[in-house]
Amino acid sequence: MNRYLDLHPFLPPWWLRGAHQQTLAASCWHGRLPQYSAVPRKITFDDGDVVVVHDDCPVGWQPGDRAALLMHGLVGSHQSPLLVRLATKLNQVGIRVFRWDMRGCGAGAGLARLPYHAGCSQDLHRVVNSVLTWCRSDSTAPMAEEHDPNAHQPFLNLLGVSLSGNILLKYLGEAPERTPPELMQAIVVNPPIDLARSVGTLRGKVTRWYDRHFVAKLVADLKQRHKLRPDAPMPATNFLPRGLMEFDNWYTAPISGFSTAQDYYDRCSAEQFMPEIRLPTTVITSRDDPMVPVQMFTASLDRWSPQVRLAIAAGGGHVGYFARRGIDPDPFWLDWRIVELMTSLNF
Repeated sequence: MNRYLDLHPFLPPWWLRGAHQQTLAASCWHGRLPQYSAVPRKITFDDGDVVVVHDDCPVGWQPGDRAALLMHGLVGSHQSPLLVRLATKLNQVGIRVFRWDMRGCGAGAGLARLPYHAGCSQDLHRVVNSVLTWCRSDSTAPMAEEHDPNAHQPFLNLLGVSLSGNILLKYLGEAPERTPPELMQAIVVNPPIDLARSVGTLRGKVTRWYDRHFVAKLVADLKQRHKLRPDAPMPATNFLPRGLMEFDNWYTAPISGFSTAQDYYDRCSAEQFMPEIRLPTTVITSRDDPMVPVQMFTASLDRWSPQVRLAIAAGGGHVGYFARRGIDPDPFWLDWRIVELMTSLNF
């Protein structure tokens, strides 16, 4: 069986060929983004924390039409440029889009005591079920009966980017029997399926800049969360971490119920769950990702479920994929590959 998927080739412009240039391009050149027009919807978890999901519904959408749940990466939100562009492009082809702000992110700042992390698949389980309920409740017709052959037809696509890609793969593989029949497919982009290896990669001489950038943003977000929610748990020490592993040992692991950062990485890395995935799933990555080495995927591919395919772009860095003009309607190569996958399912 061919485990690789060939997507339309990624061709960078001559002046943006390097992995780091591509990675930075994702945040520096995101095009003109449309104004916010979604309907925010809240979900309350069992522990009392609240998250916000942003509903972009195209004109004429009907229950049973395709929909997509999009998830942001580390220190992102529903305002992440990739998610904003995708909401517009998917709406244009009739797909309803839900963008989830994970705990404490985006519009959910101040609504959650606890943080999100790379293994919060139970949160995703609740969000998926809520999205399915909203899609069904928008129908003016009576609820479909169990014997109706169209009652549970697949229509919902899932997209996870970077950190949320790990969450999505873990969700699909750790308890595959709970996967709702309404799910159509999953797409994950540059997911760090071996968390310890990915964090270790960030400690290199060049990649250390990314490590410190993420931690500075996480510490700033943590301080802001505590200001908005004085009841949010905080570490007892005043130690300020400089790298992700230090941050996870200091904050993420103890606050989220793990003994150490290594325990957190061991229990939450998606690689161990991928043999059990039953939903058609596409993993998109680049050969030159400076944060998530491509060998992380090729070394374990033979152990993955046959439902999971791997697409490796020749370049693109980490969620960059800024292409030369003339290939697609705009230079955002990744956007168009996701639109193509969500509008046709060929497994």
